[in-house]
Amino acid sequence: MVHIEEQFQLPRDFEGYGPNPPSAEWPNNARIAISFVLNYEEGGERSILEGDAHSEPYLWEKGSSGGHKDGARYLNAEQDFEYGSRVGVWRLMRLFEEFGWRITIYAVARAMQLNPAFGTWCREKGHEIANHGLRWLDFWELDLEADKKYVKDSQNLLHQVTGEFPVGVYFGRSTPNTPGMLPLIFKEMNKEQGTPKLLYSSECYNDDVPYWVDLPYEKDLPDEEKEGMLLIPYNYDCNDGKFHMAPGFTSSSGQLYEQYLKSTFDMLYREGGKMMNIPLHSRITGKAGRAEALRNFMLYVSQKEGVWVTTRKDIALHYRSKFPYKPGSRRGGE
Repeated sequence: MVHIEEQFQLPRDFEGYGPNPPSAEWPNNARIAISFVLNYEEGGERSILEGDAHSEPYLWEKGSSGGHKDGARYLNAEQDFEYGSRVGVWRLMRLFEEFGWRITIYAVARAMQLNPAFGTWCREKGHEIANHGLRWLDFWELDLEADKKYVKDSQNLLHQVTGEFPVGVYFGRSTPNTPGMLPLIFKEMNKEQGTPKLLYSSECYNDDVPYWVDLPYEKDLPDEEKEGMLLIPYNYDCNDGKFHMAPGFTSSSGQLYEQYLKSTFDMLYREGGKMMNIPLHSRITGKAGRAEALRNFMLYVSQKEGVWVTTRKDIALHYRSKFPYKPGSRRGGE
């Protein structure tokens, strides 16, 4: 039975910003902020060599027909993941070098540990390291203390391997308590180790602009002692994982993907003041045909005025500066 700790349960919000959502007022009057996110998971997935019962059946090239093998290595799956770390990740990073853009890496700690040169390269090039878990596994049933330990261990291992202590988090497979507990865990680490507090969480998919949430466990504190939590929304609809999901992009080719990204950009760009998420995986969009489609999209947006391509960390820093936390306010502000 999964344990639910009420003080860490964030309330649902069906109203949001309503019919006239405010602009995030991006720097230099940009009309849109684009956040490319590379989910770096290769080596952190399920594997017999890592002590798991079977190889990883999820999000690799054979899709739903791939299956898995119990009790023995499944080289087909292993090597598709290896393509991501050996080839795909560098193809994608060359694209970002070509355009001079910095991105956010949702880094699985074990994956970075197995390819430390990539972590060093990211730090040297100014890309952001965010926490995507200790391994690429579902940890839904961890108890409260094990949950805290998981977050701390993943933070510390990423710091050790990459030289950067992540200030942003996206697990996507957490316990029901993890998202609401993150600020508290980071505060504990700050007291224990002197590491930074949580800058933002992306454990949400319900908006196109950042927003603040009040933390239930802070409800009895004086307003001046409340810190709240800044959420930088993520998405599934532009996620390249849909190449291997149903109904997904309905084809393994990149053209429908490119078209969908452009349509999403066009709407958000016209509305103004929004952010666009583009989640990537090195073993998926790192394949040559899809990378070319992604490059076509990158060329398309690079020719538009007022486009801010940046890291989630910089989005969070902007939003905190422009709209600081104010208890009871989604937007924040003085």
